Amino acid sequence: MQRRSLLHLIASLGAGSALPGAARAAAPTRKPIVLYCDLAVDPAREKEMLDAFHQHFLPAAQSFRGRGFIDLKMLKLRTVIQGQPAPPAGVNYRFQLTYESEEQRQVWIRSDVHQRNWPLIERTVLNRDYLVLLTDAV
Repeated sequence: MQRRSLLHLIASLGAGSALPGAARAAAPTRKPIVLYCDLAVDPAREKEMLDAFHQHFLPAAQSFRGRGFIDLKMLKLRTVIQGQPAPPAGVNYRFQLTYESEEQRQVWIRSDVHQRNWPLIERTVLNRDYLVLLTDAV
């Protein structure tokens, strides 16, 4: 009877240990992309922008989990500690979006939900010719 229990234990351990390998094999081999936008948000509209980001844009972006969305942050610039050039005058926020691929990000930006929600943030910036950087995670 102990032999049978031992065989069941070995079989269950073997099946369980196969899952992490299978999960690793199914994981994407490509590295994600990260998009940055340096925004000069009108100080008089800062609360409006933050409300739009947290109440509308972030939940809309998170609805794309499973379709490439990884992470989204709105970062407020505190100070430049080192290096030149400093951000242009007025730039006070950095928008940071991480996606599994640029192709999936393109699907997101063409979506109706993005088209409805990005203008809520963009209308609060002083200059719509803001710096946009597309980077590859390495």
